[in-house]
Amino acid sequence: MAVGALPALAFPAPSWWWLAWFGLVPLLLVVRAAPTPWEASARAWLGVAGFVLATQYWLVTFVGPLLAVMAAGFGALWLPWGWLAHRLLSAPAGLGRTVAAMVVLPSAWVAADAVRSWPPLGGSWAALGASQSAQPVTLASAALGGVWLTSFLVVAVNTALAGAVVHRGASGRLVALGCAAAFAAVGPAWYLLGPPPAGGPTVRVALVQPGDITDSGARQAASEELTASVAGQRLDLVVWGESSVGSDLGSHPEVSARLAALSRRVGADLLVNVDAPAPGGGIYKSAVLIGPGGSAGTYRKTRLVPFGEYVPLRPLFGWLTRHSRAAAEDRQRGTGPIVLHAGALAIGPLVSYETLFSDLARREAQLGAELLVYQSSTSSYQGSWAQPQLAAQPAVRAVEAGRPAVHAGLSGDSSAFDAQGHRLAWLPSKVRGVTVVSVPLGARVTPYQRLGDWVPVLAFVVLGFALVRWQRPARGATLPG
Repeated sequence: MAVGALPALAFPAPSWWWLAWFGLVPLLLVVRAAPTPWEASARAWLGVAGFVLATQYWLVTFVGPLLAVMAAGFGALWLPWGWLAHRLLSAPAGLGRTVAAMVVLPSAWVAADAVRSWPPLGGSWAALGASQSAQPVTLASAALGGVWLTSFLVVAVNTALAGAVVHRGASGRLVALGCAAAFAAVGPAWYLLGPPPAGGPTVRVALVQPGDITDSGARQAASEELTASVAGQRLDLVVWGESSVGSDLGSHPEVSARLAALSRRVGADLLVNVDAPAPGGGIYKSAVLIGPGGSAGTYRKTRLVPFGEYVPLRPLFGWLTRHSRAAAEDRQRGTGPIVLHAGALAIGPLVSYETLFSDLARREAQLGAELLVYQSSTSSYQGSWAQPQLAAQPAVRAVEAGRPAVHAGLSGDSSAFDAQGHRLAWLPSKVRGVTVVSVPLGARVTPYQRLGDWVPVLAFVVLGFALVRWQRPARGATLPG
C-alpha cells in the first residue's frame, strides 16, 4: 500500500508531475517479486487501494470508514493488472515478454480506470494521466487519445523502466530504456509538431471566490460585493462558484432583478449557480446566465455525485445518511450539455464533479462552445488536496477538447487554462477575492474530439487477448518469450 500510494504525490497539491513517470516502478517490482501470480494480484490490489486512499483521503470526513471499502473495491479492478505483471515480468526476464508487458500492462491499467470512470461508481478521480495537468508538454498526448492515452504512456514508461531494472543483459536494458524514451516522447512531439490552436479574440473573465461561507444569503452577498468591485474593467463574463445562489430565481424575482442590475453595473453577463428547490419540486444544481435583462439561459447539472448529491438505490443504502454526510435528499438531473451565449461569447457551462468526464467537454465543443466554464463548491473539503485536484482537471479537459477552460471555486481553488493547457490564472483556497484573467479563444479540433474513446476500447481488446494468451502453462510447458 505504501509503494502504491507513491504516485499520489504527482497530483496536486504537491504536483510533482515528473514523479508519475517512474513512481509506479516500486509497485511493479513488488508485484513481480510475489511467489505466485495470485499473490501478485493481491499486492496490486493493495497497492492501488493505497493510491486511492492517498489521492482521496479527504473523503474520510464525508463517508467515514466507507472510504476503506471504496478503496478496496476500486483496487480490485487492478487484479488482472497484477496477475499479468507477474506473468510478464517475473524471472527469467525475457525480452519478448518485457516488450509485450509495455503494451499489455498499460492496457490493463486503462481498462480498470475506464471501469472506475463509470458515473455511478464516482468517476475516474486522479486518473494517472491527469497527474500531468501541471505540464502542458507531457499533457499534450491527451489531445490524441484523451487522458486515457496519457495514462497509457505513463504506465508504459514505468513498465519499461521496471524491465530495465530486472534485465541482466545490456541489450535488454537498452531496448527497455529506448522504449521508455519513445513512449515519453509522444506528448512532447505532439506539443511541438501538432497544429496550434487557431487564432481568436481574447476575452476577459472574472472568477469570483467569496470563501467558505455557510449561510446562503451571506454567501450571495459576498459574491455580489466582490463582483461590484470589478465594475469598469471591461469584462466579458463573470463566473460565480457552485451553490452561490440559495434561492430559486423564478420564485424570487427580486433576487433575479438584483442580479440583472449588477450585470448592468459591471457591464458583463454573470454566470451564477443556483442550488434551491424548484417551483415544480426537486432540487437542481443550475448554472444560470444573468444578463442586463435577466435570465439568458440555464444549464442543469447532468452528472451527480454518488452519495454526495444522491444515494444510489436509496431504499437499500439510505441508512448511510444516518452515519455519514451523504445526501439526505436526491438532487435532480438535467438533460445534458448545452451552450449559453454571453453576448457574442459561446460558453459551455458544466458543474463541479462534471470536470471528471471527458465526454461532457467534448460534447460542449461539438455544440460550438468557445469557452468551457466550470463552477464548483468544495467547502466540505476546505484546505485539503481535493480543491487543487479539482481545479487542475479543467487543464486536462481543455487539451482534450481543444478549448480554453475556466473554473470558479466557491471557496477555492479557481483556475484558468488556454486550449493547450497552459495555466493562465490560479486563485488558491486561502484567498477570498476575485481574479480577472484574459483568456485567448484560440481553439482546434483535436483527434480525440473526432475519434472519441478509442484508447479504452483498444485497451479492453488487448487485455482480453492477454488474459487468454498468458494463461498458466501446462505442467512441463515453457512460457513463450
